[in-house]
Amino acid sequence: MYLVTGASGFIGKHLLDSLVSRGQPIHCLVRSSSVDGFRDLIDERWPSARSQIVVLPGDVGSPHCGLSADTINELGGKVTHVFHLAALYDMTAGMEESEKANVEGTRNACRLAEALAATLHYASSTAVAGDYKGFFREDMFDEEQKHKSPYFRTKFLAEKVVREECQTPYRIYRPGAVVGSSVNGEADKIDGIYYAFKLIQRMRRMLPSWVPLVGFEGSELHVVPVDYVAQAMDAIAHVEAPNSNTFHLTDPKPKSFGDALNLLCEAAHAPRFDMRIDPRVLKLMPSGITALLGAMPAVKTARREVLADIGVPESVLPYVNWRSSFDTRETEAALAGTGIQCPPFEEYAWKIWDYWERHMDPDLFQDRTLRGRIGGKVAMVTGASSGIGEALAIRLAEAGAKVLLIARSREKLEEVQQAILRRGGESVIHTCDLSDPEDADRLVREVLDEHGHVDLLVNNAGRSIRRGVSHSYDRYHDFERTMSLNYFGSLKLILGLLPRMRERKDGQIVNISSIGVQTNAPRFSAYVASKAALDAFSRSIASEVVADGVCITTIYMPLVRTPMIAPTKFYEAVPTRSPDEAVDMIVDGIVNRKKRVATRLGLFGEVSYAIAPKLIDRVLNTGFRLFPDAPRKGKEGEQKPPGPEAVAFAHIMQGIHW
Repeated sequence: MYLVTGASGFIGKHLLDSLVSRGQPIHCLVRSSSVDGFRDLIDERWPSARSQIVVLPGDVGSPHCGLSADTINELGGKVTHVFHLAALYDMTAGMEESEKANVEGTRNACRLAEALAATLHYASSTAVAGDYKGFFREDMFDEEQKHKSPYFRTKFLAEKVVREECQTPYRIYRPGAVVGSSVNGEADKIDGIYYAFKLIQRMRRMLPSWVPLVGFEGSELHVVPVDYVAQAMDAIAHVEAPNSNTFHLTDPKPKSFGDALNLLCEAAHAPRFDMRIDPRVLKLMPSGITALLGAMPAVKTARREVLADIGVPESVLPYVNWRSSFDTRETEAALAGTGIQCPPFEEYAWKIWDYWERHMDPDLFQDRTLRGRIGGKVAMVTGASSGIGEALAIRLAEAGAKVLLIARSREKLEEVQQAILRRGGESVIHTCDLSDPEDADRLVREVLDEHGHVDLLVNNAGRSIRRGVSHSYDRYHDFERTMSLNYFGSLKLILGLLPRMRERKDGQIVNISSIGVQTNAPRFSAYVASKAALDAFSRSIASEVVADGVCITTIYMPLVRTPMIAPTKFYEAVPTRSPDEAVDMIVDGIVNRKKRVATRLGLFGEVSYAIAPKLIDRVLNTGFRLFPDAPRKGKEGEQKPPGPEAVAFAHIMQGIHW
């Protein structure tokens, strides 16, 4: 007969998988508040063993784990094995909390096993080795090693309690970093190596799988699948006279951190870290310099921000370069003849990746809808009277936002407002000429007085001028008026609304830029320069406001069929996107709070120009010569329709302004 603490935990569930096959009663210690949930787990996972699994309400934090004297007398002499698995496994927990759960809980489990005259099977951890450098044998324990976290320290202290205080036979099991099942990848918590999964997933989305990356080699990574841990504990518990009472449940041939990461990258079809830096190289730098750099506030802040972005707690960083190696001789001897052995990581890496991506990826549980992001919030859209601005305002209102419609013409905004009203949305009109600094200041004051704050600012209003430089020598005013709206108008709103966003620790600014900023489109020097100015300003302040919860998103918009491009008649013959398609790009940036949203052609143009600017100048010059100039006022007949070569070129360079 068995008694198990922590039966509903990760290892506990898999241990019960093994124990139920033995046909003996299994008493599971469960907190009173979790009894109903555990009974549901029994019905779901072990329906044929309902009569075999007995639920015992209790708590390892109480003397004798909360069991009454009558219950102990009833079970005494019948329970022969007590498996103590219950523990607080949380790298971020404090010392007091960890000590109560791990040390006092283990002490209470010892007293219970003694009262039942049963053998105690204690689930310790390779964490007891702490910062010990070298080969840590199964017969080693206190080697004056230090421990870097409350979890590691309390697991050491808990094992010490078993060794020094337990008055009944005991066996100690030290699993490595337990990961999902080698059979189906099943896991129930993100920790350890799982923190790297989101980064791998992002790399897959951003880069082709053949791109080689630079990473760290790291030391041995002592991961072990949960099913092996459970089966090994079950088997060793039933060995009558093992040679030892301490067993390392780890991979006898562990992979390095770099090799293990690459196996996961292969499973995810992500780029591999083919070039890896040995951490020993970093030791060539004087320790004082590295410590000084690591302690600098700017470095610490940058590290926190990067880790937060990829979901990695700082507390796990020291364990990338683990200092200990572990032998498994006693474990292998005890398991001889059972057929139970730790599978190599390459055999099941793809299974734990697949299970994580299907069932555990945090993105699966986030509300990735526009309504979930901006429902009930205040959104300001400039240039909302037509085109992209109109379509976006309607979409935001349909998603539950209170939309502030900004444009010069009240009449046109009222039409948009009626369209929103028919869809059950809410909007408020604020007229403004954003190219007038005083009027822009007035708008900011009006909006803050009336609405208190703005959660989402979309700088969409813009002016475009399509004119080659040879026709602009005497038109300096074209550049002035383009900058006054596209750059200074947006700048006025950002400077006016940003302080309130930072105070509230939340907000998003979306700037509608242009693919021309990425591709350096000819004839659009005034327009591209104004958009590039806003882009540069936003990039510069982004690092200042990111810690305040403010996200700045830039949308590099391709050519869209709006009233802005209507005067250029030949655009009717080239491919363009609809306002709704443009809104889809903006919504993607809002929902996912992206840094930027761009087309593949735009990204290609940006990279190509960085690599071979002269060659790209030649390519763009071809387009410049193929497409006609815009007619001058009063001379509409000068504009010639584009020829077949120009149309074909526009299809190849789809989305670029010509």
